[in-house]
Amino acid sequence: MKIDHCIFPEGIFYDTENFVWANLNNDKTVTIGITAILASIAGKLSTIKLKEIGTELEKGKSVGTIESIKYFGVVRTPVRGSIAEINKDVINQPKLVNDFPYTQGWIMKINPFDLTKDLIALDTIENCHSKIISTIEELHVRCFAEFPDHEMFEIGVECAATLTKLDELMTKLSIGEVIHLVSDDQTADLEIYRWADENKQSLLETRREGNLFHFILKKIK
Repeated sequence: MKIDHCIFPEGIFYDTENFVWANLNNDKTVTIGITAILASIAGKLSTIKLKEIGTELEKGKSVGTIESIKYFGVVRTPVRGSIAEINKDVINQPKLVNDFPYTQGWIMKINPFDLTKDLIALDTIENCHSKIISTIEELHVRCFAEFPDHEMFEIGVECAATLTKLDELMTKLSIGEVIHLVSDDQTADLEIYRWADENKQSLLETRREGNLFHFILKKIK
């Protein structure tokens, strides 16, 4: 389900107080991760530290920490149990959690102690839909197709000058890096489409909010 551009998959359980999710696996373990809300609040993650396999956890306690330039916080388990597996990929590539919080960016798997009891306190997206909407509005959460590596706020700048800056930035980026470009130039949507096509770069998303255009661009060559 998409709520104000943020994804919340159906069929899993949400701890809306701690911004985490839980999914039941066939082997009776529980996969947990953070929601798109926390991924947005935290910003581009630079460091993830997780507790060791076998560690016993009380519900609501920390399984590890996530850190960005602007944020440091803990990830809290929505179920009581012991750590069965950790996702080493997110330790090596923290931004996977920003880009794919429900798939490649999962945090760990837990052997639950009393899953039936713990699930009572969790919600499906259908049951917490209204609360999620309120939280996104209250915290000014903004989700995009992929989480930006770089920001360009070109307010009051003509599009031609913006494109020159964009060209300069692109020369410094690695393949796969993502730019969030904001412009109030009324021709920006047409010019950015043209620029992406001519330069064979990926325009992942275009969004208009009031008089502002938001573009998500990805370097692919």
